[in-house]
Amino acid sequence: MLVRTVIFASVAAVLATQIPALMGKRSNEAVASANFVTGSAGEQTAPTPNGGTMRLRADAQGHYSGDFRINGRQVQGLIDTGATYVALNESFARRLGYTGNQLDFRYSVNTANGETKAAHVTLDRVEIGGIRVRDVEAFVLRDDALSSTLVGMSFLKKLASYSVADGSLSLKQ
Repeated sequence: MLVRTVIFASVAAVLATQIPALMGKRSNEAVASANFVTGSAGEQTAPTPNGGTMRLRADAQGHYSGDFRINGRQVQGLIDTGATYVALNESFARRLGYTGNQLDFRYSVNTANGETKAAHVTLDRVEIGGIRVRDVEAFVLRDDALSSTLVGMSFLKKLASYSVADGSLSLKQ
């Protein structure tokens, strides 16, 4: 029980620190600046089949985001190495096919928007570029507590490596 409480407190702390940054990142300029390193300024290029590697350039705020596919559905995700799990909002989880019976909002978490309930799920697969990771643990939060998708350590720890250098985040499967 104590371990569970510590994990949820960690998730809540990460969400509380990251939500204000996400709210300030709504302009088109910020989204356009999060490019794949192999692309030109202002465009994203399709990844090449290079053995499951991906490089993302930091946006103006120093965040790394990209176009992910979660259970086959496209979503813009912010990579957050401080988050223990992938975090989704309820609307996106329902688009993924999770029903009310599957979303048991029994875990209390504190965010920058206050206390909310979270549901634990296991995602079939999370993909970005040529990287595909299966069976990724995630938490679903109410829409008013989380407006976008955070990709945390439950995804990153399943990679062979990830590193930051020269303003780029490299992911390797």
